[in-house]
Amino acid sequence: MSEEENPQILARKAKLAALVEANVNPYPNGFAPADPLGGVRERFAAVTDPETLVAVQVRCAGRIVLLRSFGKLTFATLADESGRMQIAVQRDEVGEERYRTVFGKIEVGDFLGVEGNLFRTKTDELTIRVASFQLLTKAVRPLPEKFHGLEDVEARYRQRYVDLIVNAETREVFKTRFRVIRLIREFMEARDFLEVETPMMHPIPGGAVARPFITHHNALDRDLFLRIAPELYLKRLIVGGFERVFEINRNFRNEGLSIRHNPEFTMMEFYQAYATYRDLMDLTETLLTHVVGAIHGQLVVQHQGRTIDFTPPWPRLTLAEALIRHAGADSVAINDIGYIDQFAAQHKISLKPSWDIGKRQLELFEALVEEKLLHPTFVVDYPVSVSPLSRRSDRNPEVAERFELFIGGWEIANAFSELNDPADQAERFRAQVVAKDQGDMEAMHFDADYIRALEYGMPPTAGEGIGIDRLVMLLTDSAAIRDVILFPVLRS
Repeated sequence: MSEEENPQILARKAKLAALVEANVNPYPNGFAPADPLGGVRERFAAVTDPETLVAVQVRCAGRIVLLRSFGKLTFATLADESGRMQIAVQRDEVGEERYRTVFGKIEVGDFLGVEGNLFRTKTDELTIRVASFQLLTKAVRPLPEKFHGLEDVEARYRQRYVDLIVNAETREVFKTRFRVIRLIREFMEARDFLEVETPMMHPIPGGAVARPFITHHNALDRDLFLRIAPELYLKRLIVGGFERVFEINRNFRNEGLSIRHNPEFTMMEFYQAYATYRDLMDLTETLLTHVVGAIHGQLVVQHQGRTIDFTPPWPRLTLAEALIRHAGADSVAINDIGYIDQFAAQHKISLKPSWDIGKRQLELFEALVEEKLLHPTFVVDYPVSVSPLSRRSDRNPEVAERFELFIGGWEIANAFSELNDPADQAERFRAQVVAKDQGDMEAMHFDADYIRALEYGMPPTAGEGIGIDRLVMLLTDSAAIRDVILFPVLRS
């Protein structure tokens, strides 16, 4: 049966036609509610005196989510963003003709504006006795009776508007999401970081190891790339004299879909002049414990049956130490390429012969260690070969001053002391170009303008990106990234 033949939709359209025929506008404008439903309930929740209640006049509006008719009397429940409240519409109060021709055509899902006073029913339910009403929107498609459960999970993502209507839990997830972003923004601004905006379309993709989306600008007759990261533009601002900057915005990466990956996602990326990656570890620990405490009132969070403790201080392990502690690698032979190949073979992990020791170690770490890092853990000192934008360590030039933060087995943040030597950066860009020519679709391009910017001089700087979506997943007990993105990308 097609949607056009759905008897419920046909019945609603017939009622819509009857309203129009009776000269009732089913989509009027101009009704301004003065009292949020939740606010009315809260203010008068403890009031029981009938005379006090009857003296209270309210003007409210909302969607009808429950409707019960008893002939001359109809009870309905209205819902707005603030909450729900019962109304009572009596034929003799609003007029027999209007009750029959208008209210008789109203159904669950419609929007209604009402004016009246308060009273309590025999069951002590605080209720609005309607003196007048106005149909504000006629819904021609019925709401589902049940819109949850595994069988409907795809429909919830594809029709998020319906999910939000009927599932209060979904609305709460997104209220938490936007509160998290507000908390982060306020935290950064309190520390003199300037919020900025950088381009979404780049002539050269850069700032991360990822495959970009390509689009075409007709007027310029040139390809442009949706940004994979704002990094190189934010560091240009550091060159220009802004010493603390941050941006909360979208990135786009042409990668697969999973419970942790959406091609369009949100990050907070920030840069601080005269700071190192160790300064950012301290800042990140303070920021995230502040956010977790504000959201949950404590630093212990439940996520999908697991307990995650955000109590500082958080462990700091080198990549090699993480492999030794969590994967059982040999501490003496950890930097021997022959041993690493043997260790990988024991765990049935495939390594490419062209990879250096650093890339091999990273592959083992991602396969064997990441998912074990339940509580917040900083993994530091990554190999330079897998950190093309990071500053080399003065203690060991083979590793970069870089960390990644893992929580719940997921990478939540990536940061490093920035490479500000233009010659070193140009050399690493060239190595990335070679990798791209050899088939690595995620390798970086050579950005000559960024090298030019570094040649003007960038002060010692540290920068970081924090994944907002994954952080919100942890704080809302969400299983998949699609649960915390209002309109995720879905397969056809």
